[in-house]
Amino acid sequence: MAAIVAQSQFIFGVRTGVKNGLCFFDEQTVVFPSGNSCVCYNTVQRSQRLFSGSEKSQGLCALALSANRRYLAVSECGEKACITVLDLQHEQGRRRKVLTAGDLPVQQFICMAFSPDSKYLIGQAGGPEWMLIFWLWEKHKVLATVKTTSSNNPVTQVSFNPYNNTQLCVSGSGVFKLFRYSEGALKQSSFAKVESFNFLCHTWMSEERVITGTDAGRLLVFESGDLRKEISVPSKAVQRQSDRSENRYTLMYDQQVIAESLPAVPRITAILSYSKGFACSYGPGTVCLFEKTQEDSYRKSREIQIPPCRNDLTPAECQEIDTMCISPAEETLAISTDRGQLYSVSLSSVDMNKEEQLHFEFLSQPFHSKSITGLSVCIRKPLVATSSLDRSVRIWNYETKVLELYKEFQEEAHSVALHPTGLFILVGFSDKLRLMNLVIDDIRTFKEFTVRSCQECAFSHGGHLFAAVSGNIIHIYSVTSFENILNLKGHNGKVRGIEWSLDDSRLVSCGMDGAVYEWNTQTGKRVSESVLKSCSYTGVAFSSDCKTILAVGTDLMLKEIQDCQVLREVPPDEVAHTALAVSRSGRVVFTGSSSGTIKAIKYPLPIQKEWIMYQAHCGPVTKMAITYDEQFLLTGSEDGCLLVWTIIDKEGRGLRSNTQIVHTEEILVTKSDLEEKTQNMLELKMRLEELQMEGEYQLRLRDMNYNEKLKELSDKFTQQIETLTTTQQVMKTEMEKRDRENQEKSTEVAMKHSKELKDLELSCNQKLIVEHEKYQDILQKYEKMQKEYERQLRSAEENKNQALEDLTQQCESKLQEKTQLLAQEDAQKQIQMFKEIVKQTEEDEEEMIRDIQIKYEKKLYTEKEINTKLKGENGIMNQKFYSLQRQIDDRCTDITKLKQERQRLLELIRSLESDIEDLKRQISGHERTGLDKDNTISGLKKKNQELEKLKFVLEFQLSELKKQTEPQQDNIKEKRERIHQVCVHVTLEEALVQTDKSNAQLQLTVSDLGLKLRTRDKELHKEMQKVKDMETHLQRLKSDLHNCVSFIQDPRKLKDSVKIIHTKYLQQTHEMEKSSLDDDIQKAFRNQRDHLEKTVASLKTRLASSAEEHEKVYVKMMKENVTLITEINELRKELYLLRTQVKDYKAQLTIVKKKKSHPNSEEGPQKEPKLQDVPARVNWVQQKRARCHWLG
Repeated sequence: MAAIVAQSQFIFGVRTGVKNGLCFFDEQTVVFPSGNSCVCYNTVQRSQRLFSGSEKSQGLCALALSANRRYLAVSECGEKACITVLDLQHEQGRRRKVLTAGDLPVQQFICMAFSPDSKYLIGQAGGPEWMLIFWLWEKHKVLATVKTTSSNNPVTQVSFNPYNNTQLCVSGSGVFKLFRYSEGALKQSSFAKVESFNFLCHTWMSEERVITGTDAGRLLVFESGDLRKEISVPSKAVQRQSDRSENRYTLMYDQQVIAESLPAVPRITAILSYSKGFACSYGPGTVCLFEKTQEDSYRKSREIQIPPCRNDLTPAECQEIDTMCISPAEETLAISTDRGQLYSVSLSSVDMNKEEQLHFEFLSQPFHSKSITGLSVCIRKPLVATSSLDRSVRIWNYETKVLELYKEFQEEAHSVALHPTGLFILVGFSDKLRLMNLVIDDIRTFKEFTVRSCQECAFSHGGHLFAAVSGNIIHIYSVTSFENILNLKGHNGKVRGIEWSLDDSRLVSCGMDGAVYEWNTQTGKRVSESVLKSCSYTGVAFSSDCKTILAVGTDLMLKEIQDCQVLREVPPDEVAHTALAVSRSGRVVFTGSSSGTIKAIKYPLPIQKEWIMYQAHCGPVTKMAITYDEQFLLTGSEDGCLLVWTIIDKEGRGLRSNTQIVHTEEILVTKSDLEEKTQNMLELKMRLEELQMEGEYQLRLRDMNYNEKLKELSDKFTQQIETLTTTQQVMKTEMEKRDRENQEKSTEVAMKHSKELKDLELSCNQKLIVEHEKYQDILQKYEKMQKEYERQLRSAEENKNQALEDLTQQCESKLQEKTQLLAQEDAQKQIQMFKEIVKQTEEDEEEMIRDIQIKYEKKLYTEKEINTKLKGENGIMNQKFYSLQRQIDDRCTDITKLKQERQRLLELIRSLESDIEDLKRQISGHERTGLDKDNTISGLKKKNQELEKLKFVLEFQLSELKKQTEPQQDNIKEKRERIHQVCVHVTLEEALVQTDKSNAQLQLTVSDLGLKLRTRDKELHKEMQKVKDMETHLQRLKSDLHNCVSFIQDPRKLKDSVKIIHTKYLQQTHEMEKSSLDDDIQKAFRNQRDHLEKTVASLKTRLASSAEEHEKVYVKMMKENVTLITEINELRKELYLLRTQVKDYKAQLTIVKKKKSHPNSEEGPQKEPKLQDVPARVNWVQQKRARCHWLG
């Protein structure tokens, strides 16, 4: 059998009293402490990651998030305090390092901070040492320690300078110090006199500036460690806070303790800097935003408040803000309060709604702020109910992790129990016990019982009974009749726990008197008992088979009791058990301890200490429960947190229960609420119709406005077209002028450059020839000198060799002569002398050779310098030549650029002309589409009218049949008149015979119509009778169903009543259906169907014909559009030709006028007859232009 394991999944609640207890991991995830764990909560996905504390931890003291938002430092208090650094990017929060104070006796670290580069960590130890420790945390190395204060002046916050890794700030009561890490020690760099101030918080605004908040509501600005100025808070905020404090004193007696505990002066408990300025808390429930001004000061811009709660007796404004944090993108501001609530506000909404009063919203959902006193689950819904000393009852959904309902009361709720259906709830108060309905949006009382100080209550598994504890008496009530059935008396002390057996026939209870009793719920007698006066029991439960009883108490042991005897005892631990829960499969027992830990113990109980321990809460566990499907374990504690655990085996699989539980979704709704909602629906429908009417009216107005705007735009476009044409002409003329000027300039420049180039080429060639000749002369001289130098060297060497040979011969001859005469010593001396002479001669010769070499090298150097100078001059001349060539190229590029600009302008003119044509086409297209839409709308309206006429054809058939008789009578009258007229030509007898026949036929038609009218009336009467019968049947069925609801607690009666209703009404309906199907009705139905089919076929033919006509018209319109476009293009071409002709004529006119001024000219009279046609051509051009404008 695999071991059962509990895995923490979700937690409802926030732990208070933790320094820096809220911070943003990213834009959507926040980190906060809850129970004995740190929670990573995603606000969008509503998911959590839990990082539990260490085994020997006695609770969390402070949190710190690194600047790169990767590492989280968690301070845990205990016998030896430690700081755990977690890696948040790891899914399970891998522990990177565990830091300690070394040999220093530190019990807790009050506050911590990471450096801006996340390499260093500082931790402020508590009293009496008050040591500040500086770590290089990745290497687990303490770099420096320093004592910051004494026990009389506690420190509240430490922080790094965000612009400097080595500068720190420490603030507290009468303490404001700046430290700098240098030379392996922390040295104080500021000595401000601040003994009279109690600093609660501070923040860095720049590299030198720090703003602090005091308990007197003052904002002080320090620069370089010295107090510079104070930021004044506007008087409105101060007045509002004073009004709130006065209002708090006027509350009820129960709230006077809270009101008196709050200070009259608003305290600044949290402060936070961001890019625009800073935010600070100003008294309970208020945050003020300050923005930086141009004068290097700060002014208050907005004020954000916590919204008031539903219950006026516990105002939300009483909450004091502990921590503030801002998201990385500075879009969300979040706060945590001293009552364990999390709030947030969007800073973008703060910027947008500058006139409205802003309020915080819950970051996730409201939590309990005090100890949880009761916890209960139901069978039919995934709900858990909790009661708390904060005077609230809350209904949670442990599957969706959402708070479904909550309600606050005027007094503390001591116990709670959910009905198995999840529709009712029992809540025990100090004066009475209330049975309430869980309505869709509220918890409403409908019955009260006189059970005082009900510390425990529980529904039976069937839901028909409930037990309530009052002191040492257990009262059992009926849920249906609300009668007190039994009173179980026997305990001498307060009863601390009760539980029903699975069949509801027995009840087990435990008390502070050390007694565990098992009761028979039918007779009220004790079945078994176990008394141990030395133990005060706190929890009791049946085993899975209800044969044994499990109990925990103050003797630190878990006992299993059967038949008044203790069967097994689990060995004691250091911590007492406070609550227990047994799985229905009988595989595991969960217990909660006074230290907040949870233990999973195998069942049957082991003899030795064999269990799995989990860190869960930071206070004693008060209540525990396992859901009926054995998938979740729920634990509540004095820290106000509700923890949801998933129960799995070691392989990660969930437990399989024998009974399959189906969760229902039904809820209770009162009739008044339904009526209100229906009324609201009707009002909203009316409002929607009004809005639709308004929308249609506004649409029409917009259509009118858009049509007017279209006309204005078309006029504007025509004007712009005309202006563009004029500007185009002006641009063309200017372009032509510029082209001519540029061509002239370019030709002039080209001529100049060609001349200069030729001159330069000639001069440079001459200079190059001269220099080349000089260079060749120098080369020849150099070769001659080199040859002479080589010849002299050879001669010197030959002379030297000859001299050496002569000397050697002389010396050898002398040696041969003197060898015989001189002794050996004299010979050696002479040999030495000879060697010295040889060395001296060699040195002399070498010096001569060096002198000659230096002389010729100098000559070579001078010649080389002259050569380099000539080469430099040659290079300069080449550069000048190249620069002139570049200037020529630049001018050529300028000419090409001007040509490109001209082409670009021409293309722009063409594109503008094409845009004008496109706009004209769009305007004509819009007009055509508007006409098409109008035609389609009119066609649809006509079709709608025809359909409405067809709709009312069947309703007015009776009236039409009546009207058909009237024209026939008119025909009779006309025929009588004809008889009188025809008497001249035809005999009276024949006329009478014809009239008799016609009268007989008319009488037959009248009788037929009368029969039809009677049959239609009978059908109407039958249908009315059917409707009445159906209404009566429905009323009877409703009454029978109403009577059936009373048997909802008795399933057998309910089943029988449902069967009776089924047999009763189904047979009647079958009979009604069989009787209703008559032949006459079927015939009428067929006739009506044939008539409708004929009308539908005729409508289809009409629709097809209208569609063909529409297509033909559309094709015609398209052809006409094509012809019009071709005509417009031809007219534009003609316009262009005419404009050019007009220009030519104008030029000819000017020439003619000039020649008229000279009468001696000969060509004047020859050109006069041609100019007479000019006005006619101009008129013709104007007509064409007007036609083009009309077509455009």
